[in-house]
Amino acid sequence: MEKNELNEVLKDVQALLDASSCCQEAKDAALAWKEALGTTEEKVKAQALLKELEEDIMPIDDLIGFAMSDAGKACFGEKMAQDISTHAQEIKAKGALYCDCPACQAAEAILKKKDLLLK
Repeated sequence: MEKNELNEVLKDVQALLDASSCCQEAKDAALAWKEALGTTEEKVKAQALLKELEEDIMPIDDLIGFAMSDAGKACFGEKMAQDISTHAQEIKAKGALYCDCPACQAAEAILKKKDLLLK
């Protein structure tokens, strides 16, 4: 990966690490990839990071469904669940495919650079 490409990916990975909505498994995978940069383990750790992000990123329809479910209402509270659902429906209408929380935004940016990570 060229230096400018690496810097772009590192910026996205740092955004993921900084996101309060990021789960620990994704943070661990991101840190493991960063630690493996320049080593023989880099590609393996990149694959693990991408796999984790593919599992974690929240498709917009899943977010809407969860927010309006009993589990979503229990998790967020009735009002917040409704607000999340409304917001998700609004961004979906504008073309969003995924949740727009900081962790999902960073995950989407990293996944778009999948080819760079696997070079």
